[in-house]
Amino acid sequence: MSRSRQRVVIAGLGDSGLLTAIRLARSAEVVGISAKPGLVSGQELGVRLARPAQWARDYWVPFDRYRALDRVRTVQARLVGVDLMERVVCGRRDDGTEVNEPYDTLVISTGVRNGFWRQPDLQSAAEVGAELTAVHDRLAAARTVIVIGGGAAAVSVAANIAGRWPGTRVDLYFPHERALLEHHPRVWDHLRRRLIRLGVGLHPGHRAEVPDGFGCDAITSGEVRWSTGQAPSRADAVLWAVGQVRPNTEWLPAEMLDADGFVRVTPQLQVPGHRGVFAIGDVAATDPLRSSARNRADAVLAHNIRAERAGRALRSYQPPRRRWGSVIGVQDDGVEVFAPNGRAFRVPAWPVRRVLMPWIVRRGIYRGVRANQPLD
Repeated sequence: MSRSRQRVVIAGLGDSGLLTAIRLARSAEVVGISAKPGLVSGQELGVRLARPAQWARDYWVPFDRYRALDRVRTVQARLVGVDLMERVVCGRRDDGTEVNEPYDTLVISTGVRNGFWRQPDLQSAAEVGAELTAVHDRLAAARTVIVIGGGAAAVSVAANIAGRWPGTRVDLYFPHERALLEHHPRVWDHLRRRLIRLGVGLHPGHRAEVPDGFGCDAITSGEVRWSTGQAPSRADAVLWAVGQVRPNTEWLPAEMLDADGFVRVTPQLQVPGHRGVFAIGDVAATDPLRSSARNRADAVLAHNIRAERAGRALRSYQPPRRRWGSVIGVQDDGVEVFAPNGRAFRVPAWPVRRVLMPWIVRRGIYRGVRANQPLD
């Protein structure tokens, strides 16, 4: 291509793609393709369900609120293919019209499907808001809730529902002797005590039978059967967070993917055999935890995109051995953050509201977010 400025197409504007776009906006011509009209984050599921207005302030943000994206052209479309020889990404808008975006550099950050809260469907702002409200109302009306799963999403949901609706019976079922196996054991020891204080029933050693044809992408009700031999359980609302993660890579050639459908990458986040093609986030097979989604790998990626074009040395992404960070999100008493060694430190509510979110997150990380709430 004969452009003076590098043209970067970012396929997927979730958490990782958005941060990459912000970092590159001043040095390149950036085009972002997204199925949503803004960031609809996969983070902090429990807060999203229990307190959607609070969650939306920081995790459901239309793209035009990000000052750093003023230089970025965003396209709302579903990705349908890529021509690696001609270096063109192909998409389709909601009205069926085709989108063809040429690139010098392609960033694949399309994320994964995971439950009802992470789906790649094209949605309007009104549809995103209506979905948040409908799920919240469904749980508010339930007198009994079962949460199935042993990961951070399941623990977060159980804690936040129990905290938001103390009169609701909440039970957490997980297949092993403890939950949060990808975290340091101290994290579960700490949060187990909090769940017990909140009145959550804890049921280790329970593995659910997933009904035939059910993708765990909806809240159900009624009976849950256990393949581990226990008697069936029942609840008004059953939330499945069992880790049935599927990468959004149907639009990519099979040669770029590993056996599980994730994008193969080098330690420099490059796709092997394809110069100018990178991947980041949950879709990138960086390590068993696919941790580039949560460890600010966007800084490494942005450096490497500029360095590749200039012929300079690229940096390697160094994944952590364990998951770390917040698990249950911001609560009335602040937020607890867990270090990789499992030690917890708490930021009280006042600094979270007055310093952490407005200055460190909105201004520091996102480089300015205009005021306006899509959901109140």
